[in-house]
Amino acid sequence: MRKGNTNRPTESTVEWSHLEEWVRGQIQGLIQEMLEGEITEFLGRVRSARRSSLDGDPGYRNGYSKPRRLTLSSGTIQVRRPRVRNTEERFESRVLPLFARKSKEVADLIPELYLHGLAEGDFDLALRSLLGDGAPVSASTVARLKEKWHAELSEWRGRPLDDLEVVYMWVDGVYVKAGLERDKAAILVVLAALSDGRKVIVTAVPGYRESIESWSEVLRDLKRRGMKCPRLFVGDGHLGIWGALRNVYPQAAEQRCWNHKIVNVLGRLPKREHTQAKLILCRIPYAETRMEAQRLKTRFLDWCHERNHEAAAETLDRDWERMMTFYRFPREHWQHLRTTNPVESPFAALRLRTDAAKRYKRVDRAIAVIWKMLLIAEKRFRRLKAPELMMHVYDGTQYVDGMAIEATAEEVAA
Repeated sequence: MRKGNTNRPTESTVEWSHLEEWVRGQIQGLIQEMLEGEITEFLGRVRSARRSSLDGDPGYRNGYSKPRRLTLSSGTIQVRRPRVRNTEERFESRVLPLFARKSKEVADLIPELYLHGLAEGDFDLALRSLLGDGAPVSASTVARLKEKWHAELSEWRGRPLDDLEVVYMWVDGVYVKAGLERDKAAILVVLAALSDGRKVIVTAVPGYRESIESWSEVLRDLKRRGMKCPRLFVGDGHLGIWGALRNVYPQAAEQRCWNHKIVNVLGRLPKREHTQAKLILCRIPYAETRMEAQRLKTRFLDWCHERNHEAAAETLDRDWERMMTFYRFPREHWQHLRTTNPVESPFAALRLRTDAAKRYKRVDRAIAVIWKMLLIAEKRFRRLKAPELMMHVYDGTQYVDGMAIEATAEEVAA
């Protein structure tokens, strides 16, 4: 490495191979200076300065506490916290709280890595490689985090929801291996789109295989906490959610996921027919108007009848009205409403965590981990397209084939 200007102090010259160590040393020195400065400010005098007889507080410096490792995103350093004695007011450091061992950024990094697939037993090796041998992280750190998440989840589930202006809702269940049962446990998740276009997770609770009873209890809880009826629910083919909606929010519109419908129809056809079937099927939900979608449906039914695929035709025809609901909402929102993708996308990353865990000992622990991961994913959720239209939908504007229509005087009065 070419040496710098010879007029510069030699300690400012650093070799590339020791750059990380040098940076940590500079940070360590800076933090130590800041701690010393806090003591000077607290006592009102620098080190070795005589205390005036007029000073009301007789406090004085009393050495240092034992060296403490502090883990930052740049690595682990060692600092000594100054001590004071005989003061009327207790000294509280703003730079280094009494029991702090890692910065907030490192504390946030630990759950992110765990929730994205790093197993508990791998933490010690992985994070020490990143943050230094003295990093205060281990599998026990993650275990304590999970206990904390469980307590936070209980509080989160009880929060009021009356301030949310919910327009659309996507509902789905994720299955994980948890508890003593051989079957996977169902975790029911509800994602809401608000009047400002934001998407937020509103609940995540255990359920019994997405039954009507389980989903009804989920929706009743949301209603008890003040959540008003959304304009539209989007879900898959499970009958549980639709039965629950009739029990709790019967006035809400219902849209069934087109991805699930197409998969179900193809499942009724021999594989040799899939390519040709998709040419028609996949065009239906992208038709510009409901009439065009109906025409494509008729074409597919005729194709099925010609080849004696009656089961596939019946599967497409079943629940048809619920497949067409998105035409009653703004065209700009159709891509969000045709499928349950908005709520299923976070599950892709979530399965890294559930697969790494293999089986959770308790269902409530699994839910706490999944809930925490969903909240982390929520930070990266994108708003819906044309968010300015969300308030119009919330206020009851009617749409036909994605275009707003003027309400009659009688409808406005109602």
